[in-house]
Amino acid sequence: MQETRQNRISRLLQKELSLIFQSQTRMMHGVMVSVTRVKISPDLSICTAYLSIFPSERGQELMQNIQKNEKTIRYELGTRVRNQLRIIPELRFFIDDSLDYIEHIDELLKK
Repeated sequence: MQETRQNRISRLLQKELSLIFQSQTRMMHGVMVSVTRVKISPDLSICTAYLSIFPSERGQELMQNIQKNEKTIRYELGTRVRNQLRIIPELRFFIDDSLDYIEHIDELLKK
């Protein structure tokens, strides 16, 4: 029962976070941030979001900017999901570099 609720809430948070990043990066031409995976703690207090950033060269710069604006993103998320959740979880962001890893493996296989 609890696991189903966690999955439902993580899907909701993934959708809303992706819409937030989509609206924010629309102003920055040539940059795309997508939310690849969201995990939520069993007590629903911590949300861990994995972000895929294109181009990957600007990944560290954008992650620093995202972590500086974490409170603003949480507030924006709170205004979007205030009717579904009582407590807005604390947000933690990490870079999902699985696509870069896959690309590196493909290059090695071609050699």
